[in-house]
Amino acid sequence: MSTSFGAAAARSAADAVRARTNVQPRVGLILGSGLGGIADKIEQPTRIPYRDIPGFPRATVAGHAGELIAGTLAGTPVIVLSGRFHMYEGHDAALAAFPARVLHALGAKTLIVSNAAGGARDTLTPGTLMLLTDHVNFMFRNPLAGPLEDGDVRFPDMSEPYDRELRTLAQRVAAEQGVVLAEGVYFGLLGPSYETRAEVRMLTRLGADAIGMSTVPEVIVARALGMRVLGFSCVTNLACGLAAAPITHEDVLETTARVAAQLQRLVRGIVSKL
Repeated sequence: MSTSFGAAAARSAADAVRARTNVQPRVGLILGSGLGGIADKIEQPTRIPYRDIPGFPRATVAGHAGELIAGTLAGTPVIVLSGRFHMYEGHDAALAAFPARVLHALGAKTLIVSNAAGGARDTLTPGTLMLLTDHVNFMFRNPLAGPLEDGDVRFPDMSEPYDRELRTLAQRVAAEQGVVLAEGVYFGLLGPSYETRAEVRMLTRLGADAIGMSTVPEVIVARALGMRVLGFSCVTNLACGLAAAPITHEDVLETTARVAAQLQRLVRGIVSKL
């Protein structure tokens, strides 16, 4: 028996998208807070609001447009999801990961994810781009829990959630573009409150480089489906308590706006070589 956001639901959503576009994506992209500008670089775009896709709720967080864009990027057929669903909005883990299932059902073999995150390592100052080398699921919920879905691996190996070859490619493109691309471990927390000072100290001691409230469910499902994954964090602020001023979501969006063009060029360069 399939879950509400399992393989059958993903096929239904994919069918609705195919009714509006004939793009067969090689790459799927899921964009985080304030990073939706990549969608504006899509050539010959078809835009589909989330409300028109079965199973997709309306995006409610500022900086998340809530639409699917199909087209080409650097000559590569892609589908971009501008905005995501977070568990802190009341969604369960399976829904938070559902877009990855839909992208796979549409034919994407590679998933690129981006997010806004707080820097827990002192070298990760606001405006830094960080390549995800690994993550820790501090949401304490797994989108694979429940009946085994068609196409899933029951016990997926998560020893390398972010593809090593894709990371090497990302660093090569970054060097060509003169972009300094940090690397680190992303800790995914449930949210929506930012962390306390004590929590940040704990997470840093546990190995956190950047802290956010998304991405992990999507990556888990993508790996269970055999997709290759590449991930980026835009470090928008120092983790809560490390800076003198309180964190606001408006500050997050302002920082992402400053570095969005850099990330767009980087992603475009990577996609052109896939």
